[in-house]
Amino acid sequence: MLRIVDTRTGRPVEIPSVRRHLLSICVHLPAGDVGFGLGDLRAVLVGDVLARTAELHGLQSRTFRTMPGLPPEQAEALDRALSALGVHPPDTVGVHHPNGTLCAAADAHVHAYGTGAQDAVGGVRIDVGQVGPASGERGVPDRAHLPSPGLLEAVAPEGTDPLAVRMLMLGHAYRTPVVVTGTALEEARRTLGDWRQLVADWAQEPSRPTPADVLRHARDVLADDLGVPAVLDMLATVVTRADVPAGAKFETFALLDRVLGLDLAREVGHQHRAAP
Repeated sequence: MLRIVDTRTGRPVEIPSVRRHLLSICVHLPAGDVGFGLGDLRAVLVGDVLARTAELHGLQSRTFRTMPGLPPEQAEALDRALSALGVHPPDTVGVHHPNGTLCAAADAHVHAYGTGAQDAVGGVRIDVGQVGPASGERGVPDRAHLPSPGLLEAVAPEGTDPLAVRMLMLGHAYRTPVVVTGTALEEARRTLGDWRQLVADWAQEPSRPTPADVLRHARDVLADDLGVPAVLDMLATVVTRADVPAGAKFETFALLDRVLGLDLAREVGHQHRAAP
C-alpha cells in the first residue's frame, strides 16, 4: 500500500483507499487561458512517477488529465514536451468541468502549483511545488503559451537531453520548490550520462539479482510519500558498493528506472569506453 501526504490535512493517507488493485490518478492543469509553465510539466511528471510507483508495487493504475481546451498546435506542443520528459500518455484527457466530473472518483488528485482548490472532490490532494529560475539566471517562463516559446527550450538549450530536466526535478521532494540553474542542470546531465555509461558497462557482465536490501529500501521510500530523491541517493551509493556485483548493479538500475523513467539503458549495446 502506498502512503501519500494529503495537502489539506498534512497527514499521510493510504492509496488506494479501498482494498483493490487499481489506483486512479488525476492531474489537474490550470484552467482558462493562462498558458503552461514548467511547474505544470512537473505536476504531470509527479503523476507519472506515482503511476510508475504503483506498478512497481503490484498495482494497476489509471491516469486522467484535466486541462483547458487547447488549439491543436498548443495541444501537440504540450504532448511533445511531456513525451520528451518521458511521461507516459494519460488514459483519458478531458476539459475542466466545474464539478470535477471526470476525476470525481480518483484516489489521488495532483495539482500544479497555483491551480484552483477543488476541495469538494474526494481523494487525496497532492500539491506540487513550483519551478523557477535562480536570481540572475536566464528567464524561465512562469506561464507560456505553447508552442512559443517552448518550455523545455527555456532551460535546456538545443542539444541538451530533456531527461536531464526530469532528473533535476526528481532530485527534489515533489512538495518543495525546484530552482533551475545552469549548474544544477549540468550536474544532472553529467550524472545521467555517467550512469548510462556504467549501465552499459555492467550489462556486459553476468546478470545477478537486485540485492534484497536495496530493493526493500527502494520500495519502502517510494511507498512513503514518493521518496524519489532517496532512490537517487541510493543508486549513487550502489555505484560505489564493492559488495554488489556488476550484474546486480545493472539489474538494480534497470528495475528502478521503471519508476525514474531516465532511459538509463540507452547506451547498452553501443560502442562505449571501457569501464575504469
